Amino acid sequence: MDLSAALSLLAGDPCAPLDIAEVALQLARDEYPHLDVEAYLHEIAGMAHEARALLHGDLEAKVRGLCRYLFHDMGFRGNTQAYYDARNSYFNDVLDRRTGIPITLSAVAMAVGSRAGLQVVGVGLPGHFVVKAIEGGDEVLFDPFHGGRRLTPGECETLVEQVTGSPFTASAEALRGVPLGAMVVRMLTNLKGVYLREGDFGRAVRVIERLRQLVPGDALQERDLGAALFQAERHGSAIGPLSAYLRLVPQAQDRDQVLKLIALAKAQVARWN
Repeated sequence: MDLSAALSLLAGDPCAPLDIAEVALQLARDEYPHLDVEAYLHEIAGMAHEARALLHGDLEAKVRGLCRYLFHDMGFRGNTQAYYDARNSYFNDVLDRRTGIPITLSAVAMAVGSRAGLQVVGVGLPGHFVVKAIEGGDEVLFDPFHGGRRLTPGECETLVEQVTGSPFTASAEALRGVPLGAMVVRMLTNLKGVYLREGDFGRAVRVIERLRQLVPGDALQERDLGAALFQAERHGSAIGPLSAYLRLVPQAQDRDQVLKLIALAKAQVARWN
């Protein structure tokens, strides 16, 4: 799989039938260029083979079997001690370390579950990511970050309110499975936030450029790319995306700040010419 081609495909069709595990591993190669994607896919296939033996009975029983395998036998768990560690966002690290954040652990459940014969889709709650298994007309929501805890819609509302401090209504639409493209955007947005928080602007630039492939024409990505490039002292490269942001949002509330940043970038470039 060529990552740029995959992201372009998802940009045009967020529901494109790509494999979440392969896309996530290809994204990780930006950080780990020599990562053996096929070896990890083989590992996931092996886990699915083992998990399949536990998927018997009705949907609730199958979910219990999958969760027992992933979160008890294999030891996957939410990383509450170092939630903002960038490794929680790289799928290979999550598989190696058996720990991650809600969305990457959800990706594990989706990848293993689907290969074991169970349809598992991502559900993007505000401030938290969970999954649901679907079979016929039945659905079972569960939370990979919290050991596969089963969730009712009411418990989803409570969970979101605890995380975000804002009320949330768990309507059928709000609990709908998210397209792969939207899930990858959220994964990259999490990683972008980690690197910006750490002041690692070089890596932030790399992640934002991937986001631009997924959401071309997104004004905020242009602004954030320009700002990150400036902070990374790539002043000449910062001017283009910052200017693009102002073209896309001519009445932006932060227009004056962005104009000032462009002027500073141009001044830095002029010093070296």
